[in-house]
Amino acid sequence: MTTPLVLKTDLAGLRPPRRGKVRDIYDLGDTLLIVATDRISAFDVVLPNAVPEKGRVLTQISKYWFSQMETIVKNHLLSTDVKDFPPECRPHAAILADRSMLVRKSQPLPVECIVRGYLTGSGLKEYKTTGSVSGIKLPQGLTEASRLPTPVFTPSTKAEVGEHDVNIDFGTVVKLVGKDVAEKIKSYALAVYNRACDIAESKGIIIADTKLEFGIYNNEVILIDEVLTPDSSRFWPKSGYREGVVQKSYDKQFVRDYLLSLTWDQKPPAPVLPDDVVRKTSEKYLEVLRLLASK
Repeated sequence: MTTPLVLKTDLAGLRPPRRGKVRDIYDLGDTLLIVATDRISAFDVVLPNAVPEKGRVLTQISKYWFSQMETIVKNHLLSTDVKDFPPECRPHAAILADRSMLVRKSQPLPVECIVRGYLTGSGLKEYKTTGSVSGIKLPQGLTEASRLPTPVFTPSTKAEVGEHDVNIDFGTVVKLVGKDVAEKIKSYALAVYNRACDIAESKGIIIADTKLEFGIYNNEVILIDEVLTPDSSRFWPKSGYREGVVQKSYDKQFVRDYLLSLTWDQKPPAPVLPDDVVRKTSEKYLEVLRLLASK
């Protein structure tokens, strides 16, 4: 099944959306309608291309993981079926089908909850300079794609579109959200990551790291936004894993690697991706959905 490309939405009869890097978010009163478009971002900059099937993949993968994590932490998902959406949404069923979620409206926490099980990306860069990541001292001698002795919670700030997240230590999280909430989101994030790794590895996927978001609903911490998608996580084929080298991936690292080969300053406007990079990115996203959906 091929879904139509969607770079942005403006749904008649609904309030104008708030646009994130990838999602258009409509305020419906007590609930939100979250529409995953086919936009893609890298280095916190939205690229001009649409990636076929991307919004559908993000929504279906998030739906899968929300259901897997319900015994660990409550979440904001009410339905992904347009038939369950408020009447004013249903005229837009052709656009919303498979790429949208009706969710509880929560108060998002101002922290990106990153969990790393392997060392790569900005975590590796920081480790090479300080021997630590987000204030957590790591063993000596680690290299690209090294598996950490235990997964670590390495939070960051939550930047606006076009700005960069900044790694912070746990003490800063406590200052931002309070000790009780800080300890809860750390515990939930690690538990979600550990369960996801067990599930994914049984399907041939290593989850190197992931970024989770939490909010407050009815005075409880709940899991919100997207969960363990190729946008928010690094997925590596388990069969080809080898420490010390950059891994093949099922995520948007492929796009980052292409952009790093250019003389782009990682500020808007972003360069247009070649057709073959767009196609391969779409294929990678669809492949991880296929693998996760397998029994």
